[in-house]
Amino acid sequence: MFHEDEGNSVQRSLQSGSEQLNADPLSATLLRHIGSLEDEVTRLRESLRGREALEATVARLREANEHLVVAAINAQGSRDDAEATNRRQNEFLAMLAHELRNPLVPISMSATLLERSADASPQLLNFSKVIRRQVDHMAHLLDDLLDAARISSGKITLGLEPMPVSNAIDQALETVLPRIRERGQHLYLNMPSGPAGTRGDRVRLTQVFTNLIGNASKYTGDGGNVYVDVTTEAGEVVVAVRDNGTGIAPEVLPHIFELFTQGPRSLARSEGGLGVGLNVVRNLVSMHGGTVKADSAGLGQGSQFVVRLPLCALASNAPPPETAAARPAGCCDVLLIEDNVDACETLKAFLELEDHKVSTAYDGQAGLDAMLAGDFDVVVCDIGLPGMDGLEVVSRLRASGKAAQPLAIGLSGYGQAEDRARALAAGFDHYLVKPVSPDALLALVAARTA
Repeated sequence: MFHEDEGNSVQRSLQSGSEQLNADPLSATLLRHIGSLEDEVTRLRESLRGREALEATVARLREANEHLVVAAINAQGSRDDAEATNRRQNEFLAMLAHELRNPLVPISMSATLLERSADASPQLLNFSKVIRRQVDHMAHLLDDLLDAARISSGKITLGLEPMPVSNAIDQALETVLPRIRERGQHLYLNMPSGPAGTRGDRVRLTQVFTNLIGNASKYTGDGGNVYVDVTTEAGEVVVAVRDNGTGIAPEVLPHIFELFTQGPRSLARSEGGLGVGLNVVRNLVSMHGGTVKADSAGLGQGSQFVVRLPLCALASNAPPPETAAARPAGCCDVLLIEDNVDACETLKAFLELEDHKVSTAYDGQAGLDAMLAGDFDVVVCDIGLPGMDGLEVVSRLRASGKAAQPLAIGLSGYGQAEDRARALAAGFDHYLVKPVSPDALLALVAARTA
């Protein structure tokens, strides 16, 4: 390797020789060669400096590359940790909903039994209705919380089909009207003369309008007004839900659809929520290809939420809205498999009140033994049983070869699509999420005798 000190020595020698040769005019040719050597030494010195600079640059690039590799590894680890955290969160929320829904079953059924009691006083009937409304409210909060988690992880899919928007609004009003009447509020509904259709998921759009109309009632005082106006314009169905209630503060309005943002707190805290309902509304409307906008002139001046959905033509022979089928008379032999004793006893009393004959089992193995030994028209089976769960119970029943197979209704606190799919794949005919609607359960049991 050529070193700079060696170059300097060579240059000094050449300079000394050049001085001697300058005294001899016959050495001009040699001097020219010496000049060439000096130029070469200069080039070598510059080359040496360039090489050192290049090596330094390569070292810096190598270090930067090592930092990039470490950063990429750390970023991947952070993504993995975030995905694992999100997965654990969703699993926790699902388990939380399951555990909270379980005690709602005996509460709801007890309230129903009180309502149907022959000697119930008007005051007792009123108390039972209050209990039922609060149970429904708790179930609604759980649904919102779970839906927010499922939407954020992309686990909600829609079953879109042409449908009148009025169907979803009517079903939403069935849920909200009892609360509106209780508070002496006035509902004004303005619908177009012709059908206003959109491609929508009936259940999810009902959830959207239930949330919006429920919020309008929640943040409007007793005796206040709630307005629902449906119009069509520029290829869209426009649903405006407005009220003359507490309104929305200007600083809250831009964030009203964000997760865990809550509305005004001037009403009792019992009227508050988790701050997830409007976030679910915005996401569900967006999944339908629509938009939702909030507006308010300020606190104490009411608020308005406007949903816009793509307009869709409806077939002229569209079937009428579904109505509850009349329950045929008849007694069923029902086996109830439920490990929660309170839930089991209240469900049993409720079904017996409707003249059904009910047997009970408190674990999966006892329930399977009872089904194999006897003949039942219907089995109502909890999914989360200790030991042998409900999925295995029904799966073994279906595989037993028993000639008389009962109608199998599954009960569970887990309401995700994959939970329902697993239950149906195991052999259940129907799947109900706790707290069970008494009318829905009765309709399924009674349909066996049709």
